[in-house]
Amino acid sequence: QVQLVESGGGLVQAGGSLRLSCAASTSILNFAAMGWYRQAPGKQRELLAIITSGGFTTYLDSVKGRFTISRDNAKNMVYLQRNSLKPDMTAVNYCTAREVIDLIYWGQGTQVTVSS
Repeated sequence: QVQLVESGGGLVQAGGSLRLSCAASTSILNFAAMGWYRQAPGKQRELLAIITSGGFTTYLDSVKGRFTISRDNAKNMVYLQRNSLKPDMTAVNYCTAREVIDLIYWGQGTQVTVSS
């Protein structure tokens, strides 16, 4: 099974920045896309950002211009740079890897807490 391990979460003050990292156990070139989801307390998981194997990116409208997803294929790493964080962005953040057939793998998640 593919393993994805997130890191970089923690406590950050509103307006601050944070970079999340995701390390994959296999080449991320094996996947059609890598992405990040979040799940706030009492809410459903929602997609934050996606980066395809070709480098195309898609973002949740509310984070466009503030979040940047990137990848390092040589290191099997995916990143999410998060700027101008708001308290309502407190959530568990999950790294995902998507197969061409749309099978998706999930990491264990990393907690991000944004204080007011």
